Amino acid sequence: MKHPLWLFCIIMSSFSSVAQQQTVIHLWPGAVPGETAAKKAAVPTPDTSRHVIRLTDVTDPILTVYTPKAGVPDLHTGIVVCPGGGYSILAINLEGDEIAQWLSGLGYTAFVLQYRVPQKEKGALQDVQRALRIVRSRAKEWQLNKQIGVLGFSAGGSLSARAATLYEQHNYTPVDDADALSCRPDFALLIYPAYLDKGPQRTLTPELTVNAQTPPMFLFATADDTYGNSALVMAGALRDAKVPVELHFYAHGGHGYGLRPGNPAADVWPALAEKWLRRITAGQP
Repeated sequence: MKHPLWLFCIIMSSFSSVAQQQTVIHLWPGAVPGETAAKKAAVPTPDTSRHVIRLTDVTDPILTVYTPKAGVPDLHTGIVVCPGGGYSILAINLEGDEIAQWLSGLGYTAFVLQYRVPQKEKGALQDVQRALRIVRSRAKEWQLNKQIGVLGFSAGGSLSARAATLYEQHNYTPVDDADALSCRPDFALLIYPAYLDKGPQRTLTPELTVNAQTPPMFLFATADDTYGNSALVMAGALRDAKVPVELHFYAHGGHGYGLRPGNPAADVWPALAEKWLRRITAGQP
Protein backbone atom coordinates (compact mmCIF):
# COMPACT_ATOMS: atom_id res chain seq x y z
CA MET A 1 0.00 0.00 0.00
CA LYS A 2 1.35 3.42 -0.97
CA HIS A 3 1.42 6.11 1.68
CA PRO A 4 0.71 9.71 0.65
CA LEU A 5 3.57 12.15 0.35
CA TRP A 6 2.32 14.28 3.25
CA LEU A 7 2.56 11.29 5.61
CA PHE A 8 6.13 10.59 4.55
CA CYS A 9 7.04 14.25 5.09
CA ILE A 10 5.65 14.09 8.62
CA ILE A 11 7.70 10.95 9.34
CA MET A 12 10.86 12.57 7.98
CA SER A 13 10.20 15.75 9.96
CA SER A 14 9.56 13.93 13.20
CA PHE A 15 12.82 11.98 13.02
CA SER A 16 14.73 15.13 12.10
CA SER A 17 13.37 16.98 15.13
CA VAL A 18 14.07 14.03 17.43
CA ALA A 19 17.67 13.85 16.21
CA GLN A 20 18.13 17.58 16.77
CA GLN A 21 17.24 17.16 20.46
CA GLN A 22 19.90 14.52 21.10
CA THR A 23 23.52 14.98 22.11
CA VAL A 24 25.87 14.33 19.18
CA ILE A 25 29.46 13.20 19.71
CA HIS A 26 32.04 13.39 16.93
CA LEU A 27 34.25 10.33 17.27
CA TRP A 28 37.42 11.81 15.86
CA PRO A 29 38.34 15.32 17.11
CA GLY A 30 41.08 15.63 14.51
CA ALA A 31 41.78 13.66 11.37
CA VAL A 32 39.72 10.53 10.79
CA PRO A 33 42.15 7.60 10.43
CA GLY A 34 42.53 6.47 6.85
CA GLU A 35 39.94 8.98 5.60
CA THR A 36 40.94 11.10 2.62
CA ALA A 37 37.67 12.98 2.10
CA ALA A 38 36.93 16.15 4.04
CA LYS A 39 34.74 15.93 7.13
CA LYS A 40 31.12 16.77 6.43
CA ALA A 41 27.62 15.72 7.38
CA ALA A 42 26.39 12.44 5.94
CA VAL A 43 24.34 12.66 2.75
CA PRO A 44 20.77 11.27 2.51
CA THR A 45 20.24 9.33 -0.70
CA PRO A 46 17.28 10.01 -3.01
CA ASP A 47 15.94 6.53 -2.24
CA THR A 48 13.28 6.91 0.47
CA SER A 49 11.38 3.71 -0.29
CA ARG A 50 9.65 2.08 2.68
CA HIS A 51 10.05 5.43 4.46
CA VAL A 52 13.68 4.62 5.22
CA ILE A 53 16.21 7.44 5.49
CA ARG A 54 19.42 6.17 3.89
CA LEU A 55 22.68 7.99 4.62
CA THR A 56 25.87 7.67 2.62
CA ASP A 57 29.23 9.46 2.29
CA VAL A 58 29.93 9.30 6.03
CA THR A 59 33.31 10.97 6.53
CA ASP A 60 32.76 12.40 10.04
CA PRO A 61 31.50 9.48 12.16
CA ILE A 62 29.23 10.42 15.06
CA LEU A 63 27.31 8.99 17.98
CA THR A 64 23.81 10.26 18.73
CA VAL A 65 22.91 9.75 22.39
CA TYR A 66 19.47 8.68 23.59
CA THR A 67 19.16 8.67 27.39
CA PRO A 68 16.37 6.76 29.19
CA LYS A 69 12.98 8.34 28.70
CA ALA A 70 11.49 10.40 31.52
CA GLY A 71 9.70 8.27 34.07
CA VAL A 72 11.50 5.07 33.02
CA PRO A 73 13.91 3.49 35.56
CA ASP A 74 17.50 3.91 34.38
CA LEU A 75 19.09 0.49 33.86
CA HIS A 76 22.60 2.06 33.81
CA THR A 77 23.55 0.09 30.70
CA GLY A 78 24.81 1.51 27.41
CA ILE A 79 24.15 0.05 23.97
CA VAL A 80 25.88 1.17 20.75
CA VAL A 81 23.44 0.71 17.86
CA CYS A 82 24.87 -0.12 14.43
CA PRO A 83 22.41 0.35 11.54
CA GLY A 84 22.67 -1.82 8.46
CA GLY A 85 22.88 -1.01 4.78
CA GLY A 86 25.33 -3.39 3.13
CA TYR A 87 28.31 -1.21 4.18
CA SER A 88 27.05 1.12 1.42
CA ILE A 89 24.44 3.19 3.24
CA LEU A 90 23.04 3.44 6.77
CA ALA A 91 19.31 2.85 7.29
CA ILE A 92 19.53 5.49 9.97
CA ASN A 93 15.90 5.72 11.07
CA LEU A 94 14.76 2.12 10.53
CA GLU A 95 17.77 0.52 12.25
CA GLY A 96 19.13 3.46 14.23
CA ASP A 97 16.88 6.15 15.66
CA GLU A 98 13.79 3.94 15.95
CA ILE A 99 15.82 1.29 17.76
CA ALA A 100 17.38 3.85 20.10
CA GLN A 101 13.95 5.23 21.00
CA TRP A 102 12.77 1.71 21.81
CA LEU A 103 15.83 1.07 23.98
CA SER A 104 15.52 4.39 25.81
CA GLY A 105 11.89 3.50 26.51
CA LEU A 106 13.14 0.36 28.26
CA GLY A 107 15.63 2.30 30.40
CA TYR A 108 18.83 1.83 28.40
CA THR A 109 21.14 4.58 27.17
CA ALA A 110 21.49 4.10 23.42
CA PHE A 111 24.15 5.48 21.10
CA VAL A 112 23.36 5.42 17.38
CA LEU A 113 26.58 5.05 15.41
CA GLN A 114 27.06 6.66 12.02
CA TYR A 115 30.05 4.63 10.87
CA ARG A 116 31.88 5.18 7.62
CA VAL A 117 30.25 4.19 4.34
CA PRO A 118 30.31 3.37 1.49
CA GLN A 119 32.57 0.33 1.30
CA LYS A 120 34.86 1.31 4.17
CA GLU A 121 34.81 -1.84 6.28
CA LYS A 122 38.14 -1.10 7.95
CA GLY A 123 37.03 2.43 8.79
CA ALA A 124 33.74 1.08 10.14
CA LEU A 125 35.63 -1.22 12.53
CA GLN A 126 37.79 1.69 13.69
CA ASP A 127 34.62 3.72 14.27
CA VAL A 128 32.82 1.12 16.39
CA GLN A 129 35.96 0.46 18.44
CA ARG A 130 36.41 4.17 19.05
CA ALA A 131 32.70 4.52 19.90
CA LEU A 132 32.87 1.81 22.55
CA ARG A 133 35.93 3.42 24.09
CA ILE A 134 34.32 6.87 24.17
CA VAL A 135 31.18 5.51 25.82
CA ARG A 136 33.28 3.64 28.37
CA SER A 137 35.42 6.73 29.06
CA ARG A 138 32.33 8.87 29.72
CA ALA A 139 30.31 6.24 31.56
CA LYS A 140 29.90 8.39 34.69
CA GLU A 141 28.36 11.17 32.60
CA TRP A 142 25.50 8.84 31.62
CA GLN A 143 25.49 6.88 34.91
CA LEU A 144 26.53 3.69 33.17
CA ASN A 145 27.71 1.49 36.02
CA LYS A 146 26.81 -1.87 34.51
CA GLN A 147 27.59 -3.06 31.00
CA ILE A 148 28.18 -1.56 27.55
CA GLY A 149 27.21 -3.62 24.52
CA VAL A 150 26.43 -3.46 20.81
CA LEU A 151 23.27 -4.11 18.80
CA GLY A 152 23.46 -4.36 15.02
CA PHE A 153 21.28 -5.08 12.01
CA SER A 154 22.36 -6.70 8.74
CA ALA A 155 25.77 -5.15 7.90
CA GLY A 156 25.55 -3.50 11.31
CA GLY A 157 25.21 -7.02 12.70
CA SER A 158 28.39 -7.91 10.85
CA LEU A 159 30.08 -4.87 12.36
CA SER A 160 28.83 -5.76 15.84
CA ALA A 161 30.18 -9.29 15.43
CA ARG A 162 33.53 -7.87 14.35
CA ALA A 163 33.56 -5.57 17.39
CA ALA A 164 32.84 -8.58 19.61
CA THR A 165 35.58 -10.77 18.13
CA LEU A 166 38.35 -8.41 16.95
CA TYR A 167 38.67 -6.21 20.04
CA GLU A 168 42.31 -7.17 20.59
CA GLN A 169 43.32 -5.69 17.24
CA HIS A 170 44.91 -2.23 17.31
CA ASN A 171 43.39 -0.65 14.24
CA TYR A 172 44.27 3.01 14.69
CA THR A 173 46.76 5.27 16.45
CA PRO A 174 45.43 6.31 19.88
CA VAL A 175 43.83 9.75 19.92
CA ASP A 176 43.38 10.45 23.64
CA ASP A 177 43.02 8.77 27.01
CA ALA A 178 39.82 7.01 25.94
CA ASP A 179 41.86 4.83 23.61
CA ALA A 180 43.65 3.27 26.57
CA LEU A 181 40.35 1.59 27.49
CA SER A 182 38.99 -1.71 26.21
CA CYS A 183 36.83 -1.75 23.10
CA ARG A 184 35.43 -5.19 23.92
CA PRO A 185 31.64 -5.02 24.19
CA ASP A 186 30.17 -6.79 27.22
CA PHE A 187 27.43 -8.33 25.04
CA ALA A 188 26.19 -8.26 21.46
CA LEU A 189 22.80 -8.57 19.80
CA LEU A 190 22.81 -9.44 16.09
CA ILE A 191 19.46 -9.00 14.35
CA TYR A 192 19.31 -10.55 10.87
CA PRO A 193 23.13 -10.25 10.61
CA ALA A 194 24.87 -10.55 7.25
CA TYR A 195 28.34 -11.51 5.98
CA LEU A 196 29.23 -13.87 8.84
CA ASP A 197 29.43 -16.97 6.61
CA LYS A 198 32.13 -16.07 4.10
CA GLY A 199 34.29 -19.09 4.93
CA PRO A 200 34.56 -22.22 2.73
CA GLN A 201 31.15 -23.82 2.12
CA ARG A 202 29.47 -20.88 3.88
CA THR A 203 31.22 -21.45 7.19
CA LEU A 204 32.20 -18.71 9.62
CA THR A 205 33.99 -15.74 8.06
CA PRO A 206 37.73 -16.32 8.69
CA GLU A 207 38.24 -12.78 10.02
CA LEU A 208 36.07 -13.53 13.06
CA THR A 209 37.89 -15.02 16.03
CA VAL A 210 35.49 -16.75 18.43
CA ASN A 211 36.92 -18.04 21.70
CA ALA A 212 36.08 -18.31 25.39
CA GLN A 213 36.57 -14.54 25.83
CA THR A 214 34.00 -13.63 23.17
CA PRO A 215 31.08 -11.81 24.85
CA PRO A 216 27.60 -13.39 25.10
CA MET A 217 25.40 -12.97 22.03
CA PHE A 218 21.74 -12.89 21.09
CA LEU A 219 20.95 -13.74 17.47
CA PHE A 220 17.70 -13.46 15.54
CA ALA A 221 17.11 -14.38 11.90
CA THR A 222 14.63 -16.12 9.62
CA ALA A 223 14.73 -19.02 7.19
CA ASP A 224 13.50 -16.88 4.30
CA ASP A 225 16.30 -14.35 4.75
CA THR A 226 19.04 -14.57 2.10
CA TYR A 227 21.55 -13.93 4.86
CA GLY A 228 19.95 -16.29 7.40
CA ASN A 229 22.90 -18.68 7.42
CA SER A 230 25.05 -16.00 9.08
CA ALA A 231 23.20 -16.33 12.38
CA LEU A 232 23.41 -20.13 12.23
CA VAL A 233 27.17 -20.34 11.72
CA MET A 234 27.86 -17.70 14.37
CA ALA A 235 25.66 -19.51 16.89
CA GLY A 236 27.50 -22.75 16.13
CA ALA A 237 30.90 -21.14 16.63
CA LEU A 238 29.82 -19.59 19.92
CA ARG A 239 28.41 -22.90 21.13
CA ASP A 240 31.63 -24.70 20.24
CA ALA A 241 33.60 -22.10 22.21
CA LYS A 242 31.18 -22.48 25.16
CA VAL A 243 30.16 -18.81 24.94
CA PRO A 244 26.61 -18.07 26.18
CA VAL A 245 24.47 -17.70 23.05
CA GLU A 246 20.75 -17.47 22.37
CA LEU A 247 19.53 -18.06 18.82
CA HIS A 248 16.00 -17.52 17.52
CA PHE A 249 15.38 -18.69 13.96
CA TYR A 250 11.89 -18.08 12.65
CA ALA A 251 10.31 -19.23 9.39
CA HIS A 252 9.21 -15.92 7.91
CA GLY A 253 10.18 -12.27 8.01
CA GLY A 254 12.80 -11.77 5.34
CA HIS A 255 15.34 -9.02 5.89
CA GLY A 256 15.47 -5.36 6.85
CA TYR A 257 12.32 -5.04 8.95
CA GLY A 258 13.71 -3.30 12.03
CA LEU A 259 10.95 -3.27 14.62
CA ARG A 260 8.20 -1.81 12.48
CA PRO A 261 4.85 -3.56 12.98
CA GLY A 262 3.25 -5.82 10.41
CA ASN A 263 6.19 -8.18 9.87
CA PRO A 264 6.03 -11.55 11.68
CA ALA A 265 9.68 -11.36 12.69
CA ALA A 266 9.53 -7.71 13.77
CA ASP A 267 6.53 -8.59 15.90
CA VAL A 268 8.50 -11.04 18.04
CA TRP A 269 12.21 -10.27 18.23
CA PRO A 270 12.02 -7.12 20.42
CA ALA A 271 10.35 -8.91 23.35
CA LEU A 272 12.81 -11.82 23.08
CA ALA A 273 15.77 -9.42 22.97
CA GLU A 274 14.45 -7.41 25.92
CA LYS A 275 14.13 -10.55 28.06
CA TRP A 276 17.65 -11.65 27.13
CA LEU A 277 19.09 -8.18 27.79
CA ARG A 278 17.60 -7.98 31.26
CA ARG A 279 18.97 -11.40 32.12
CA ILE A 280 22.46 -10.89 30.68
CA THR A 281 22.94 -7.42 32.23
CA ALA A 282 21.89 -8.89 35.58
CA GLY A 283 24.85 -11.25 35.30
CA GLN A 284 22.81 -14.34 34.49
CA PRO A 285 24.06 -16.61 31.67
